Amino acid sequence: MLIVAGHFDVDPAEREEFIADRVEIIRASRAEPGCITYAFSADPIEPGRVLLFERWESKPALATHLEGLRSAPPTAHDIQILGAKIQQYEISVEGAVGS
Repeated sequence: MLIVAGHFDVDPAEREEFIADRVEIIRASRAEPGCITYAFSADPIEPGRVLLFERWESKPALATHLEGLRSAPPTAHDIQILGAKIQQYEISVEGAVGS
């Protein structure tokens, strides 16, 4: 399993619009083979931060997703991303917290 997690920083006044512009991308991504979880959410403390969290069954599934994003049409609004940090984590064991 792979986890992709990180954040985007945008102008706080544009954060909700940034997330709304990605609703169709979220829906399409969740329907892709190998997608377990795909979500953008507003950080409750940092006013311009948008959190990204994804879980994928495999590297090939994630690679197919990323290729699709590269060829996707642009979002409705041209909101400038002021900063971002996205990381990929390979998970070999999964279990309940604290076990």
